[in-house]
Amino acid sequence: MVTGVFRSIAALAGLAALAACGSDDAPPTDRAEAALAERDDAASPPVAAPPPETADPAVQEARQELTGLLETIAADFGGTTGIAVVDLEDGWSTGVNADALLPQQSVSKLWVALTALDRVDRGTLTLGDRITIARQDLTVFHQPIREEVLRAGSLEINPLDLMTRAITRSDNTANDALLWAVGGPDAVRAMLRDKGIAKVRFGPGERLLQSSIAGLEWRQEWAYTRQGFYDARDALPDATRKRAFESYLADPVDGASPRAIATALARLARGELLAPPTTKLMLDTLRETRSGPRRLKGGLEQGWSIAHKTGTGQYYDGRQSGYNDVALLFAPDGRTYAVAVMIGETRQGVPGSTAMMQKVTRAVEDYDALLRADESLRTSG
Repeated sequence: MVTGVFRSIAALAGLAALAACGSDDAPPTDRAEAALAERDDAASPPVAAPPPETADPAVQEARQELTGLLETIAADFGGTTGIAVVDLEDGWSTGVNADALLPQQSVSKLWVALTALDRVDRGTLTLGDRITIARQDLTVFHQPIREEVLRAGSLEINPLDLMTRAITRSDNTANDALLWAVGGPDAVRAMLRDKGIAKVRFGPGERLLQSSIAGLEWRQEWAYTRQGFYDARDALPDATRKRAFESYLADPVDGASPRAIATALARLARGELLAPPTTKLMLDTLRETRSGPRRLKGGLEQGWSIAHKTGTGQYYDGRQSGYNDVALLFAPDGRTYAVAVMIGETRQGVPGSTAMMQKVTRAVEDYDALLRADESLRTSG
């Protein structure tokens, strides 16, 4: 278990005692789930209106510079890129293509973890519950837990361990096991509605999502080896692959807007989505994320820290679907920024994509430096 998570377990002990009396996700095999996702979008309450403009000319200039720089970064990168930034100090936000629905991929693991911790808050789930994972529960792509399950035949594990593996290691099987423990996709969609998290869709789970993107119908035997899914996908007619891939990009069943995700992260950090102990646990877990060290995290200056979740989609014909990083950036001066960078589709490859994300991090850091300089001038004056 990761160190940061252990720091939160003691704070949760009393809460748990009272409660005792994951590449990523893709569209379903038919359009029913997509229709449900559209209905969920429409049913979600609107995001709160932005705060009034500040009267401070220096702050206004800093905001304009950040917005202009983000626009330049997105234009230079190309592809389908969405960026959103929220300053938690005053709620001001900006972005580029920030309201587009873009593929989340493993970013959607956030919502499974949030649903589980919400159930802990409500007393309907404890972090010490025992969940059995067997061969038939294995999924696809990145699932480090697979070797443990195949070696032992089955594995008993608790929700805290599943959440930690799903967030910090982006383990698809751990995420799906936690998903079904909290009631499946419908339970996550209900949580999103109840919390007022708008413009965030949730797909059908890892196996159906990834097989649908590839143009396949899921077969469980693919879960037991690293190569089975890839071999089946490569054997498909090119027209089938292309149709499935482009259908996903056009209307991602796991789509979300960068602004919606950044806003939700800001609300999480403010303690508006979970109780204090579970908020701390969620943030501690996100701080321990191992994936994507060269994405937003790669642009951090000394003294800054990050709590984040990545998402990585499939390739077809040199194009990648869904290459993301969403984060809370913590400045040395105490300010916090929620940032979502989502690449819906690109041919840039990993080096170009990570370099673009690092530029976004540095743009936020530059914005923070301008604010600090303005505050220093006003204080000294």
